[in-house]
Amino acid sequence: MKVLIVGGTGTLGRQIAKKAIDAGFQVRCMVRRPRKASYLQEWGCELTQGDLLNPKDIEYSLKDIDAVIDAATSRPDDPRSVYETDWEGKLNLYRACDSTGVKRVVFLSLLAAEKFRKVPLMDIKYCTESLLIDSSLDFTILQGAAFMQGVIGQFAIPILDSQPVWISGNSSDIAYMNTEDMASFAVAALSKPETIRKSFPVVGPKCWSSQEVIELCEKFSDKKAKILRVSPAFIGLAKTLVSFFQASLNVAERLSFAEVSGSGISLNAPMDETYKIFGLDPASTTNLESYIQEYYDVILKRLREMEKDLNREQKKKLPF
Repeated sequence: MKVLIVGGTGTLGRQIAKKAIDAGFQVRCMVRRPRKASYLQEWGCELTQGDLLNPKDIEYSLKDIDAVIDAATSRPDDPRSVYETDWEGKLNLYRACDSTGVKRVVFLSLLAAEKFRKVPLMDIKYCTESLLIDSSLDFTILQGAAFMQGVIGQFAIPILDSQPVWISGNSSDIAYMNTEDMASFAVAALSKPETIRKSFPVVGPKCWSSQEVIELCEKFSDKKAKILRVSPAFIGLAKTLVSFFQASLNVAERLSFAEVSGSGISLNAPMDETYKIFGLDPASTTNLESYIQEYYDVILKRLREMEKDLNREQKKKLPF
């Protein structure tokens, strides 16, 4: 099977590409900047240059393709609205799949998207799911919650660097998942006809509150966190302020996502049936505790190695 991966340079997309190569699939990735995706070629992926906003690029990339894995989403530094980069891109992609006869698609969505229609990214995920359900495509929808990789930037690094950790006063419990594990489900779906035209929750083995995540980071970094609890009203004010400026439009939409993580609604779901259908072992799924421990073990070792080569003034600037 020859698979086109859209969003192959993203945090999740690159893991999907690697897993698909390792599983023996022929993999093509459509990327906007091939020079920055050379590592995908080194892994064995074929690259085509293209943009989801250009239908001709998509049609070219779909030539001789048997299935599509869609892990594309706009980047945080993209100044354009996610409704332009994501929604219009999705319309172009799935229209092209239909017109070229590529029926098999795997779409990476978000859990509980239907509950947060006011949040642009969640609204787009919900609308894309609806688009696929109403189509004739042989889709599989995987609904994730949040990735462990995001925990590093939100919690682990600020705590290590003695910087404040910002959390909502009504934060949601989240079943974080490693992108490598999510990628395993995306690739496994291609070989599981029983997943066609169905949606599945794909979340981590345990739900964690922000306080519990902070305590894990404190435990393995041996640092005390500085916690700043932010009210939803403050986030709403920040979103309103940045929305006045066109260049900050994407930032405002990203701030809207704080309504999800600060909603108090648990982002979790039963996984027994998902593991059974996909033929994957729950014991092989990464847990957040070991993930954070491994991160700190590696980073602290590197920092201590650096310390040996620094003078006294430079050592004062180290975050430990």
